[in-house]
Amino acid sequence: MEIRCALPQDFRELLHCLKMRSKYAVLLVFVIGLVIIEKENNFISRVSDKLKQSPQVLAEANGTEASPAPSENGSLASLRELDAAFSQMRSHLHNVTLQLAGEGDPRPRRHVLLMATTRTGSSFVGEFFNQQGSIFYLFEPLWHIERTVTFEPGGANAVGSALVYRDVLKQLLLCDLYILESFILPAPEGHLTPFMFRRGSSRSLCEEPVCTPSAKKVFEKYHCKNRRCGPLNITLAAEACWRKQHVALKTVRIRQLEFLQPLVEDPRLDVRIIQLVRDPRAVLASRMVAFSGKYETWKKWASEGEAPLREEEVQRLRGNCESIRLSAELGLRRPGWLRGRYMLVRYEDVARAPLQKAEEMYRFAGLPLTPQVEEWISKNTQAPRDGSGVYSTRKNSSEQFEKWRFSIPFKLAQVVQDVCAPAMRLFGYKLASSPAALANRSFSLLEEAQPSWVT
Repeated sequence: MEIRCALPQDFRELLHCLKMRSKYAVLLVFVIGLVIIEKENNFISRVSDKLKQSPQVLAEANGTEASPAPSENGSLASLRELDAAFSQMRSHLHNVTLQLAGEGDPRPRRHVLLMATTRTGSSFVGEFFNQQGSIFYLFEPLWHIERTVTFEPGGANAVGSALVYRDVLKQLLLCDLYILESFILPAPEGHLTPFMFRRGSSRSLCEEPVCTPSAKKVFEKYHCKNRRCGPLNITLAAEACWRKQHVALKTVRIRQLEFLQPLVEDPRLDVRIIQLVRDPRAVLASRMVAFSGKYETWKKWASEGEAPLREEEVQRLRGNCESIRLSAELGLRRPGWLRGRYMLVRYEDVARAPLQKAEEMYRFAGLPLTPQVEEWISKNTQAPRDGSGVYSTRKNSSEQFEKWRFSIPFKLAQVVQDVCAPAMRLFGYKLASSPAALANRSFSLLEEAQPSWVT
């Protein structure tokens, strides 16, 4: 006290001022941090009912701060009270953030991305996750972005499209389904839309309470398969996504694995990437049936020798194979950011042993394989031979996966083998040396899968 009394009055006032400023500075830093977190988690504003308690805690903290100014001898006690209030606010905010990120649940929240290209069996494999009741599954939501945003192939535009797809994908995995409202055409009104692409392929969008009573005179372009539902309420869908324990999404529109690094490293996500590949000869044969109009030149050249195959079409095929190969090579190199988060799966292996491969994929993702999934696999892999349509997910899988060998002309298979040889060697697809070898069922075109494909 003697030292304190010896100090000039102005100096004591300066110390007191500094102490008070330090207390308010701490609170100011915290408030700024809160604003930043809420800015980053824009989904918080859409589930604000989870934050209704926050203003009450803030008011209590402000009440502590707003108590009468302490005397100089009571400054330390006042600072302790402010620190206690600050700790309470910080603890509450941390708990809410964990809840919103899915980390507050003792069961880990997984985010599964099935990454493929068209006609590789991705719709069939996607059903393995769609049938699990605790998974919120979305079927090709990036279709809306492709239809709305125009990107020219190659160069900077290809990078731009990959970045847009990635950013939208991140929000969807965080259950921010409102992001799609900027891309769905016609634009949703009041968060309602009858134009959600292939809604019926996502069970979570056709269950209660998302399935609202159907509305008369409302045209539902993509309706649910087994029940009548009203236009999709995106708010109800987002809430359903949040209630589910895990999120899974299937897309054929992301091909560059390296662009997904920010998703894998995002602390709010626990991403597992499954890259599905298929013999490119089978992919071409399937596309020529499913997208007949786009492959008229290929068909005429193969059957009549007319309309020479254009070089740009061959280069497009080469580019597709190379993008798939480069992504797979990156995943199999096991960089630190992907370690334990990437799995390469061949469709042919799934077709030959669907339940075994489903178990492997679920084990990789850290998810339980439920009896409902097993039952669906059993029912939908023993379909009648004539019961597997072009877009059907019902397959007599053990017979279907090599059916292409008897429908594709050998000269087309040769083109694929020439331009896709590096990818085929990586994935263990053997080359056919003659038409007889291609059509010989006893000659396997498939090497054994490698254990190293699961990282």
